Amino acid sequence: MPGPPAELVQQLYRIPPDRFVAARDAAVADARSAGDPATARQLARLRRPTVAAWLVNLLAIQRPELVGDLVQLADALRTAQRELRGPRLRELSAQRRAVVGALVAEVRKLAAAEPDAPPAGRLPLAEVESTLNAAFSDVEVAEQVRAGRLLRAASYAGFGEVPRPQLRLVTGDDEEPDEERPARRPDTQRGRPEPVPRPDRAAERAEQAAQRAARAERARQRRALDRELAKARTDEQRAAAELTEAAGRERDDAAVLDAIEAELAELERRRAVAEQDLSRAKLARRAAERAVTVARRRAGEVEAAVEALAAEEGNADTGGGAAD
Repeated sequence: MPGPPAELVQQLYRIPPDRFVAARDAAVADARSAGDPATARQLARLRRPTVAAWLVNLLAIQRPELVGDLVQLADALRTAQRELRGPRLRELSAQRRAVVGALVAEVRKLAAAEPDAPPAGRLPLAEVESTLNAAFSDVEVAEQVRAGRLLRAASYAGFGEVPRPQLRLVTGDDEEPDEERPARRPDTQRGRPEPVPRPDRAAERAEQAAQRAARAERARQRRALDRELAKARTDEQRAAAELTEAAGRERDDAAVLDAIEAELAELERRRAVAEQDLSRAKLARRAAERAVTVARRRAGEVEAAVEALAAEEGNADTGGGAAD
């Protein structure tokens, strides 16, 4: 049964997780309206990814060439592990760290261009880095990363045990084959056995020497491989410790950023309250100014009336005295 269009699925998985369900349900409704219940059922089975998985999907969808390089490097690294190629393994491990670091930086850049992405301080970049590292050791994770349909972050637990060759420990107790032991016959003249002459004894001795040299070479190779394996494990532990430390620093920085954002929000709230108080104070001042103006005008009017009354009284007194 053919699945839903790949372009539609890809479009859904590049949507931020908080809007994924609504977009998926809208696509399901469109498929049902178009008379395609099979596609509607398949779309309804799509699950919302976590934020970390969404960031990895965003990388695979928008920068598929970078994810393709990661998958090719992962194949080469697994091949070097199987073949126990120490120098090549160290070289590829260094490339892996560089590639993962560059991809995490690219994820940060892609998220900054998304309007609905979480703020930079809240991006789960440690989970993104862990998922990309897991792609190097797990073929299935690598394919999910390449397809851009990851649902949750994957954990990186190292590259596993490096396969060892089947070597046999050579000790001083090793016995030569019976046919390599020279046959002896009784020495009738001296009373002790002596070797029986063999025409191919020189060839047998050469073969024994070659076998001893081969065993010594295999032992040397095993010691060299053990040293390479010990160094690879040390490098892996160091890288894991660096990852843990970096993730811890990221969490601490995110906590500091959250605290600062909370303080900024509180300051913004207090600023809004202060602006409202200032606006009310301005209105009260203007009302008081108007009241003062009215009161002063009324006082002037009353003073003028008082002066007029006083003038009339003075005139009246002057006129009465003249009549007497």
